[in-house]
Amino acid sequence: MRLAGKVALVTGSARGIGKSIVERFAAEGAVAVISDVVNETAARETLAGIEKAGGRGMVEMFDVGDAAQVDAAVARIVAAQGRIDILVNNAGITRDNLLMRMTEEDFDAVVRTNLKGTFLLTKAVSRHMIKQRGGRIVNMSSVVGLMGNAGQSNYSAAKAGIAGFTKSMARELGSRGITVNAIAPGFIQTAMTSSLPEAVQKAFLDQIPLKRFAAPEEVAELALYLASDGAGYVTGQVIGINGGLYM
Repeated sequence: MRLAGKVALVTGSARGIGKSIVERFAAEGAVAVISDVVNETAARETLAGIEKAGGRGMVEMFDVGDAAQVDAAVARIVAAQGRIDILVNNAGITRDNLLMRMTEEDFDAVVRTNLKGTFLLTKAVSRHMIKQRGGRIVNMSSVVGLMGNAGQSNYSAAKAGIAGFTKSMARELGSRGITVNAIAPGFIQTAMTSSLPEAVQKAFLDQIPLKRFAAPEEVAELALYLASDGAGYVTGQVIGINGGLYM
């Protein structure tokens, strides 16, 4: 098992990509810390599934954009598990609209959760990783943070910020044995993409050389690699998983 004995915190992991990541980590022996801000029922169901499969985990409910909540949650995890070896900053929201219709509140909300949340968690967890002289941090960027997307100026800006933040943290924390990388997914097969009209799905697929959306499990496999000992010499990278949408 590639993550045996490790403690892994994955934010926004009650559902979607985050859920696939914690399930994959738990299957590889990690203690999976599932977190969400509102959907405790889904978080508990995810934990129950992990435990049924023979894995271990815990649930921590907190707002990644609130420094006090982040610090308290990290302290509780360390008190319960003794350490945090892996952090995946996956929590994110969208508030899409064209620039002229986008409110200041919607811009701030997306930056607060997606970018500030990544900053706060990294700051809180890296304190413990520095003492441990090692750790893995994986941030979730996006293909739209690299190529842009109409109607997503707030999301694109936040995800581009995560790419820059990742590189800065890789430089700051590398001497302490901590690697910091980012994943930049393209279109992922989720309930949201499945609900799109067929014509809209086709328009997206026409732009993707592999002619399909990614499965959440494929993103989880990349996260597993970056969190494993095998990626010990990989840091400061923003790795695309987009079927060739952006090269």
